[in-house]
Amino acid sequence: MNKATVLQRALATGIIPVIRAASEEDALFAAEAVLAGGVDVVEITMTVPGATSVISRIAETLPGILVGAGTVLNAEAAQRCLDAGAQFLVSPGINLKTLEFAQRKSVLMLAGALTPTEVMSAWEFGADLVKIFPCSQVGGASYIRALKGPFPDIPLVPTGGVNLDTCAEFIAAGASALGVGGELILKDAIRQKNAELISGLARQMLQAVQTARAARPKA
Repeated sequence: MNKATVLQRALATGIIPVIRAASEEDALFAAEAVLAGGVDVVEITMTVPGATSVISRIAETLPGILVGAGTVLNAEAAQRCLDAGAQFLVSPGINLKTLEFAQRKSVLMLAGALTPTEVMSAWEFGADLVKIFPCSQVGGASYIRALKGPFPDIPLVPTGGVNLDTCAEFIAAGASALGVGGELILKDAIRQKNAELISGLARQMLQAVQTARAARPKA
């Protein structure tokens, strides 16, 4: 799958679940649960034990999922993730060597930024999407709306503070997609192996995003 197709699919879904789990099995459980809820994109963070193994297993056993690697801090880690089968890369901040690597490999890259200067830098150095993290600490949806003023053409993906109650507001503010972590990948649901709790929440969030997009004024 080429980068353009990966980008189109990620944006079409509009929700990128950020899976941080205590074990490989828990991460796989979460990925299967969100897929059952209609969300076919997941980000496996490198903080998950055996993260590259999880990526490989998802790529092999869940072909319906677009799987990416998160918390990628350098180009060496990025290469390991691609070798494992990752189809996109996500970093919490800007690392120029990782951005250069992603461009060289023609792989979709979400680079983290927070301030306007960082947003400009991430975009200038080749990020395909700019992840605004941690968004909730600086105003949530109102901050995305403020950033879209000077940066109307930069696709922003807020992460942090995105949940069922706020996701529509983020979309209305101009977010291109949403990074959703613990508000969707519920620790209690994983511990209790309650897949339907996660799947049901994924379905509701997906519907909220689609409804908010439909209500957005056409450019």
